[in-house]
Amino acid sequence: MAIDIKETFQVRAPIATVWRFMLDPQKVATCMPGAELEQVVDERTFLGAIKVKIGAITTRYRGRLRLTLVDEPAHRIQMSGEGRETSGGTAKGSLSSHLRPLPDGQTEVVAEASIDLTGRIMQVGRGMIQGVSHQLFLQFVASAKAQLEQPARGAEAAAVAPPAQQAVHIVPLMLAVIRAAIVRFFRRLRRRPSV
Repeated sequence: MAIDIKETFQVRAPIATVWRFMLDPQKVATCMPGAELEQVVDERTFLGAIKVKIGAITTRYRGRLRLTLVDEPAHRIQMSGEGRETSGGTAKGSLSSHLRPLPDGQTEVVAEASIDLTGRIMQVGRGMIQGVSHQLFLQFVASAKAQLEQPARGAEAAAVAPPAQQAVHIVPLMLAVIRAAIVRFFRRLRRRPSV
């Protein structure tokens, strides 16, 4: 099942600083919940893992990520990756990021991803996975902004943060997604004209 994600966020940092951050696999991995950078094969190829916990089930994907395009003048990065979980499920996908300077010195980041998943994780359904992906992205953005906007504080936070290989706990994320869906449902009901 293919999942498409598009997210945009702004960072209070100049584009050159954000660009260097996006090209540093160690910094990016520390901001991604459950991710672990295991090996830098070369300047464009990386091996790593991510743990995901769904209730009592913990799944670990191990795989390879490759930068397929690094266009510094246009501030564009494209990458492709694939991973396999121990029970045989797979994850394949591509990610494209575009950075744009804003007039006030901030930087806008637009990230688009397409991910094809198989295995046990698909039992929760497409809508839930997209919602959980959005919540994970928000966690990544918060961590990245902490490092980019206040580097000293970001370094302190990283020093006391739990190890990167700690599993992502999906249940709290799923509850946040369900809560958001219920709120949207009742808002639509209130806007609907009475018959």
